[in-house]
Amino acid sequence: MDARDFIKAGMSAERTLVVPAERTVGHFVPGMPFVYATPMMILEMEMAAGDAIRAALQPGWVTVGTEVDIRHLAAALVGATVRTTAKVVAVERRVIRFEVEAFEGTRKLGEGRHARGLVNVEMFNKRLGA
Repeated sequence: MDARDFIKAGMSAERTLVVPAERTVGHFVPGMPFVYATPMMILEMEMAAGDAIRAALQPGWVTVGTEVDIRHLAAALVGATVRTTAKVVAVERRVIRFEVEAFEGTRKLGEGRHARGLVNVEMFNKRLGA
């Protein structure tokens, strides 16, 4: 299957999260501040990217994250409302590339690039012996 047949540049999605204590550095690492953790921000960026193209996927197909190049620019406290966006910027045969950003209000918290690979779930599970 060729993603270029159904995924188009410009497809986008947005997610909103109120930062819980469970998504902070302090939750995972004793002694660290309770601010939004970088891996949790990246998770939201990846999820927004998946949301941007999910409706266009054929039954039995999904995308999985394959590349992450993110800069975490600013901290956000517990209770902050974080808006994460993802936009398709390039489509290859089996790889979809995104620009991703995270904001608290108008303040940019993070930015970067993310790629997702097109995967047939049945074939993937067979290959892994699942």
